[in-house]
Amino acid sequence: MNKTYWSEQIKAQTPYVAGEQPKSADLVKLNTNENPYPPSPRVLDAIREAVNADLRLYPPVPDSPGIFRGNGSDELLAMAFIAFFNGRKLYAPDVTYSFYPVWARMFGAEYLPIELNRDFTVPVERFCGVDGCVILANPNAPTGVALELRDVERIVASNAGHVVLIDESYIDFADVVSAESLVERYPNLLIVKTLSKSYSLAGLRAAYAKGSEELIAGLRVVRDCFNSYTMDRLALAGAYAALADTEYLAETCGAIIATREQTAATLREMGFDVTQSSANFVFAAHSLVPAERLYRELRDRGVLVRWWNLPRIENYLRITIGTDESMRRLIAALEEILR
Repeated sequence: MNKTYWSEQIKAQTPYVAGEQPKSADLVKLNTNENPYPPSPRVLDAIREAVNADLRLYPPVPDSPGIFRGNGSDELLAMAFIAFFNGRKLYAPDVTYSFYPVWARMFGAEYLPIELNRDFTVPVERFCGVDGCVILANPNAPTGVALELRDVERIVASNAGHVVLIDESYIDFADVVSAESLVERYPNLLIVKTLSKSYSLAGLRAAYAKGSEELIAGLRVVRDCFNSYTMDRLALAGAYAALADTEYLAETCGAIIATREQTAATLREMGFDVTQSSANFVFAAHSLVPAERLYRELRDRGVLVRWWNLPRIENYLRITIGTDESMRRLIAALEEILR
């Protein structure tokens, strides 16, 4: 491709590669961590009600103390990189959300990976008292392994001079507690949460951050330097309705957790090593068959999963938890391949 008109900075970038989004309805799509269940009926009602003459007006900017709302967690995370990590050291696990190093290159952070333990747990002590900022996904992606709240607090408390960002995209599927309760005690802590996963709203693009007045103000400066209206009226209406329906959230997350545990048990019986996932996916490696082969042969059978040709995880598949029927198709396809 001709890059004559590109800036030198953009020429040097290697973009994040999202999971495949095929158009075929016949595929079992277990590669992008989407929720297999529809959004709360309250969400759809709220959006229908918001489709009115007010769409001619700019949406309200929903600012409130300690909370910052935005167009999906990726947008909020990118803003945080600009606001807090530019020109600074940033420590992250060596196996984590692969967008983090992309943003670090794009926004001028010195990205310093810390190696996870052999079982993919976080070496908490190595993240304590570092000479820079910290970003952790909890539960981690793509491993699904979660940190207890006491360990998150140790990291935050020991790095009082630097921002610690906890990305809680999958926290609603975990049996660990959100770090939101720590925000009032630690002004260096920023929590980012999304409605894409547990609230079944990946197509709506809604997320929020919680933090001290200083951190939230920093995010607002970044936002207002390029787009003051990051969430439209329909997204705001749907997001508020989703957050209000706590019963539906518990019901759908409970169903996904039950299917996750059953799937993990079945995979272990089939010879897979499976991490102790606290997310809406499992991370699995077979003892005999390489992950790349499994990935390609599953795709040939109409089942999409995620595979990365990266150090330490090149033999693992990340498998999103779908409906029980989707997981039965996955297991049947794997049994056929392994035979």
